Amino acid sequence: MSKKDKSRVNVVYSTNPNFSYENTDDNVQESLPPQQQNLKLFLDRIGGGKLVTRVSGFIGTEQDLNDLTKLLKQKCGVGGNSKDGNILIQGDNRDKLLELLTKSNYKVKKAGG
Repeated sequence: MSKKDKSRVNVVYSTNPNFSYENTDDNVQESLPPQQQNLKLFLDRIGGGKLVTRVSGFIGTEQDLNDLTKLLKQKCGVGGNSKDGNILIQGDNRDKLLELLTKSNYKVKKAGG
């Protein structure tokens, strides 16, 4: 067992040859419906002083996050990606994203400066 494998619980060492580890699957997370999502729009600067619009607060599966990212990128006509539970969209698109997400029944508001 590697030190990085945290899925095995309640065992330090066992001499029983028939022993099987107890695995946890706590990473399974269901997506909340859009009406229950509380999203926040931030304007950030990344390396080189470039502006990105960050959408944070999404609660759901990685696939649903990627699908929402793809939709927002297409509607804004710019690039972006999803990383660490946040959606990053190139440029200052807060107003456009606020309108798009509100039409899709998400609870969203501008945050930050």
